[in-house]
Amino acid sequence: MGSDAATGTSDAMIPFVWSDSCLNHDPAAEIWLGVRTPGTEVPDRIRVVRDELQAAGHKEIPAQSHSDDLLLRVHDPALVNFLTGAFQEWASGGYDVDPGQDRVVPYFFPSAEMMHGLPGGRMRATHARTGEFCYDTMTLIGPGTWLAARSAIDVALSAVDLVIAGAPAAFGACRPPGHHVTRASYGGSCYLNNAAVAAEALRSNGHAKVAVIDIDAHHGNGTQAIFYERSDVAFASVHVDPGAGWFPHAVGFADELGRNAGYGMNLNLPQSPGAGDASWLAAVERAAGFVANFGATALVLSLGVDAAIDDPESPLQITADGYERAGQIIGQLKLPTVSVLEGGYHLPSIGILVSATLRGLGG
Repeated sequence: MGSDAATGTSDAMIPFVWSDSCLNHDPAAEIWLGVRTPGTEVPDRIRVVRDELQAAGHKEIPAQSHSDDLLLRVHDPALVNFLTGAFQEWASGGYDVDPGQDRVVPYFFPSAEMMHGLPGGRMRATHARTGEFCYDTMTLIGPGTWLAARSAIDVALSAVDLVIAGAPAAFGACRPPGHHVTRASYGGSCYLNNAAVAAEALRSNGHAKVAVIDIDAHHGNGTQAIFYERSDVAFASVHVDPGAGWFPHAVGFADELGRNAGYGMNLNLPQSPGAGDASWLAAVERAAGFVANFGATALVLSLGVDAAIDDPESPLQITADGYERAGQIIGQLKLPTVSVLEGGYHLPSIGILVSATLRGLGG
């Protein structure tokens, strides 16, 4: 097996990028159907991934700081500005005392139909402005959320740097995840879109066509929305059918093919609840074929492992062997590949599943 001079590891031992700052986000809870429930996107998610990858022999690379240039190509500056200061505004407003909410959470959503063409952007209260940018009540902002989310972007971009320098693949231990964030709105336990920024970085480093394959249990609606009208970034997603009642509910259907210049650049492969390895892997094969036909020269893998049998966040039934095989299928594309962590919430298995996928990806 060959050696990768950029990382000092064998081709199979994909390096992973780490930042302690990604541990700073503590959502504390989710507001689910009006009920406060325990948060599932917890710091231990990446701790157990790190432990498993270190034990398997993957080399840890510290994340490096990057400018906001690529971030602001992907996200509206208004969203970035809001997230940067949201918790400080909330704390200054005394919301932890009245009404007793210690996390930033929206309650009011100024929909297009509510505004009905009237002038917008006039809200001043933090509790009202939050609903301009957040589209659900599950995605709470705490004191360390911005640092963690911005650090996750640095993790993703540092993984891109490794691939640009010659590594066949690199994995970013990103937390919080990102694939539900659109250009100007966050949700789904995500705040900034790590995968989309990685794809934009690959485009900026000489790759004329970049593809994103998303194997998280839930549709990557944010990544799809960001690239939906572009012909230089193709998107393929294998996920549980949103029509069966699963997040993100309104998007992720098979008839969403892209728009304008991006028509034909989008492939959704929704899976029925209860789907196991055979159906899911057949869809991963289709996604890989779609990427090959697109002619991509680099790939971003949104690696969520919440489709697993033991995961509480989806009804799919994918095994560790299934994840390893998915990695093999994607690895057979022989594309420079940046993987970023998305979902995965069963702490005893998330590290094992990420490691299995990377083992398959590395060949």
